[in-house]
Amino acid sequence: MQPFSLDPRLAADSLAVADLPLSSLRLMRDSRFAWLMLVPRKPDLVELLDLTEEERSQLMREIAFVGEVLKAETGCDKLNVGALGNMVAQLHVHVIARFSGDAAWPGPVWGSGTAVPYPAGAAEALALRIAERLPKIA
Repeated sequence: MQPFSLDPRLAADSLAVADLPLSSLRLMRDSRFAWLMLVPRKPDLVELLDLTEEERSQLMREIAFVGEVLKAETGCDKLNVGALGNMVAQLHVHVIARFSGDAAWPGPVWGSGTAVPYPAGAAEALALRIAERLPKIA
């Protein structure tokens, strides 16, 4: 078995926020959406089924935990959670803050326009605010 490594596309499209017990928490580099991603730090994962039952339960706890943090940070109208993996096979789960009237509303964020980079320092500032909220929601 190979050690865990983050898919290069996921690494390029996101910024590290924090490590949770199972997953690496990352912020997508698209300022149109407050969009987090959890990537379980286990090698060779493609499907949720590749996790043990205990790991699947842990991932669900982390999804709910991150959703609470994201909702508290953004005041969003709705949270979208998805694990598609059509473009990048490595198992990863998206948790996206949605607002009625956002750039893709009411449709999905995937395939909706082109990502808009954050202004200099803004992504890092958001990642830091999210990381600082993590212990408060636990």
